[in-house]
Amino acid sequence: MQAVATRQRTQPPPPWVVFEDLANPGRASQRPWLHLLDDETPPRVLATQRPTLVVWSSIWAKRPDANIQFDLTGSGSETALRWTLLVEPPAPDDRLFRHMCQRIGKLINAGLRYTYGH
Repeated sequence: MQAVATRQRTQPPPPWVVFEDLANPGRASQRPWLHLLDDETPPRVLATQRPTLVVWSSIWAKRPDANIQFDLTGSGSETALRWTLLVEPPAPDDRLFRHMCQRIGKLINAGLRYTYGH
């Protein structure tokens, strides 16, 4: 698989909290955050390494080969969260690529982040 995009932002809670949310994306919670579109499917967790790594299967029917890797590092009480989009060649066309990156950003840096009160 090749990395076609990566972004990093901080999340307010410590890594173990973010790890639990990413490692259990579909669990019932008082803070639901994984709001998928009609053409998306819930991810399967393919790999974890507590509390620093979570790898998801694709959420896109158009690119079932894609994986999303989350790397978490602590910085005080916050988490530096890096997501990386991995795909099998060929890379998605520009329109699909932008859509995939925007969706990850919205799910993680909006949906998940907002549940932490930020």
